[in-house]
Amino acid sequence: MRTVPAPLALASLLLLAPAAAPAAEPAAPAPAAPAPPKFEFETFQLVLLMRAPTWRKLPEAEAEALQAKHIGHLTKMGEAGKAVVCGPFGNQQDPAYRGACIYRVATPEEARALAEQDPVIQAGQLRAEVITWAVGKGYMTFPKAPPVSGPAK
Repeated sequence: MRTVPAPLALASLLLLAPAAAPAAEPAAPAPAAPAPPKFEFETFQLVLLMRAPTWRKLPEAEAEALQAKHIGHLTKMGEAGKAVVCGPFGNQQDPAYRGACIYRVATPEEARALAEQDPVIQAGQLRAEVITWAVGKGYMTFPKAPPVSGPAK
């Protein structure tokens, strides 16, 4: 048997051995997935126009004149950016419910004060029920309403 000097044996082992992979750099942590956006609400004041207990059947000319004043009030509220949509109800089971407005104001007290300026409420024909309504931010848009002058509440 032939003996191979130790340094030569070591050299041949290094040549014949498979190349070792270089030490891997520690993997950088994967970037964290962004947190889902927080669901936000925005509030509106829902004004339900209800038949008042003092409601009475008016003569046609008086009813038409009062209706014109009512529409004038709602138009003024819309032009001021306070009321963003208004309209009458139809086909409801309870005729006390006459219509609704959505007001884009900060408080129910402000919406009530504006609604109570309506000539049909002042005449005792209707009354206003005001409810704060929270909806998903951006889900309700009113393309015909003037834009909000400050941050929406």
